[in-house]
Amino acid sequence: MHVVVTAGHVDHGKSSLVRALTGTDPDRLPEEHRRGLTIELGYAWTRLPGLAGDDRVAFVDVPGHERFIPTTLAGIGPVPVALLVVAADDPWMPQAAEHLAALDALGVTQAVVAISRADLADPGPAAGRARAELSRTGLAGAAVVPVSARTGAGLQELRARLTAVLAEVPAPSPDADVRMWVDRRFTVTGAGTVVTGTLPAGRVRPGDRLAYEGGTVQVRAVQSLGEEVGEATGVARVALNLTGDVDDLRRGAALITPEAWHVSDVVDVRVEPAGSTTADRPPERPMLHVGAAAVATHHRPLGDRHARLVLGRALPLRIGDRALLRDPGSRRLWGVRVLDPAPGPLGRRGAAARRAAVLATLDGEPDPAGELARREVVTTAFLRRIGAPVSDPGALGVVAGDVLISRDRAHRAAEAAERAVREHDSAAPVDPGIPTAALADLIDLPQAAVPAVLRAPLRLEAGRARLDHRPSLPERIEAALAELEAELAEAPFAAPTADRLRELGLDDRVLAAAARAGRVLRPAPGVVLGADAADRAVAALADLPQPFTTSEARVRLGTSRRVVLPLLEHLDSRRSTRRLPDDRREVTAPGG
Repeated sequence: MHVVVTAGHVDHGKSSLVRALTGTDPDRLPEEHRRGLTIELGYAWTRLPGLAGDDRVAFVDVPGHERFIPTTLAGIGPVPVALLVVAADDPWMPQAAEHLAALDALGVTQAVVAISRADLADPGPAAGRARAELSRTGLAGAAVVPVSARTGAGLQELRARLTAVLAEVPAPSPDADVRMWVDRRFTVTGAGTVVTGTLPAGRVRPGDRLAYEGGTVQVRAVQSLGEEVGEATGVARVALNLTGDVDDLRRGAALITPEAWHVSDVVDVRVEPAGSTTADRPPERPMLHVGAAAVATHHRPLGDRHARLVLGRALPLRIGDRALLRDPGSRRLWGVRVLDPAPGPLGRRGAAARRAAVLATLDGEPDPAGELARREVVTTAFLRRIGAPVSDPGALGVVAGDVLISRDRAHRAAEAAERAVREHDSAAPVDPGIPTAALADLIDLPQAAVPAVLRAPLRLEAGRARLDHRPSLPERIEAALAELEAELAEAPFAAPTADRLRELGLDDRVLAAAARAGRVLRPAPGVVLGADAADRAVAALADLPQPFTTSEARVRLGTSRRVVLPLLEHLDSRRSTRRLPDDRREVTAPGG
């Protein structure tokens, strides 16, 4: 499907032209018929057979009266193609200028201009003025077609021009994340809550879950152009029958794919005057119009062309989104483009100037590498939510699960980690290394990211970051360990008694630290062997007929049951031996 929004001054024939093109009256309210003007958004559709594939075209007819500009902007916001209507028998009018400024600021570049009521006046002057006004916008060069809704003159050419423009609009991805701005909400007897909106991309099916600021809803049924469908894909006009948290669902709410969008009430933007608006800055309290939403906003300038907006309610926004700022008093408009939907706080003196310098380097296009360089540590899910998805994380930085770290930040973290471990070992030589959770706090990284940034001489062992080299211990402890090693060299499996360990001055705390440092093996409390005892035991046990009993192992190793039982369990745990159902064992890794 294709969607076109009308634009133009009140009483210039927008609704009449839509009626002539589609055969349907977009004005649905009695008050609209009584007063002869559009008050609410109207909808109608037709087919343009010249379009390849789906030739259906839906029209969103917006009010032209200045009093209804918020409703107008709600209709213009999500639609990529415009039909600007200018009357041949009227001069260029304020709402035409305002609508054109809005279209330009929102980045709409595809349009057709219809010079309506061409049967009542020479359309030439109006066409010339329209071309001149468009020449200063992104719609410069748009086709201008004189038409008469009353006589039908020019309608065929208008259809042909619309067909040509719509054929050039790139088809959005049906797999894109959904963000549909609600422009109407009503209740249908027997069905419940129904909302309508323009689906710009993605797909919606019955059974889908969608989120919004008030909770989560489930799609009960999908209608498009008055018919129930199995799915709708953007671009499309859709009506959704919803269940769930519908109490707070109103116009301006955004129905989104859950957990796929960054929802924030603070956003940094580039600000540009729209249409004839002067270069003056927006007021401190403008209204932000994005999609079908209108949100009270606090505007804080950051340099001449950039600003921080604090929104009255959080919205799902991405890099590159276009929106409008409107001064409710003067009705002036400014275009904004989202540069950062998740900015950090502005704190110390000079922070605003520094932030303005950063924003000046951004162009509103998704740049995953740039985002990683600025933020240093992010998740790939976060980059997707802000509109900068990553296809190859490893090409950008250091990957640790879903965490992505810039190479520069990873380098600094590795240096900080080594420095922290050295300082710790110097202060506590009997307890070398730092647990990863504590190290993560010291180097300011998520704990899951610590292993990814460690480098030699650091290594990860038993949940601690350690230095590869043998740590330097106090002279007294070094002497005691040397004496213990000498005794075990003669009888490697004759673990010293508790009394002997006390004589050496090796208490549990010192032995635990020595075991963590790889200086001794402690297969059980009170059992202390040399650091290479496990490998020596495996080599000795491999000489036995396989499988062997615990008693045979005890004799072969020349030790006691106090030592052999925990030692064999240790060998089982490291899979050097395998315990069989009859309680015998066999060596699985001879020689270690």
